[in-house]
Amino acid sequence: MAHDADVNKASKHWLWLLLLPWIAMIWVPSYNKVEPQLFDFPFFYWYQLLWVLISAVITAFVYNKTKSRYTGRSQGGAQQ
Repeated sequence: MAHDADVNKASKHWLWLLLLPWIAMIWVPSYNKVEPQLFDFPFFYWYQLLWVLISAVITAFVYNKTKSRYTGRSQGGAQQ
């Protein structure tokens, strides 16, 4: 049981990575500009689109690092 608690506590640290996309998007003055353009899209738009992809990668990474917390547990009842 003590080992499970240590694993759960250690895997919770990965959840802090989920704040990176939020911080990147909430700080609008950092990307509120037109230049540099990528394929004629202003920076403001392609920066946000890039963060959609980065967020998906970060979410998948955090999921894979923390899914061991949830596997092996029965949900809602008797064990077989």
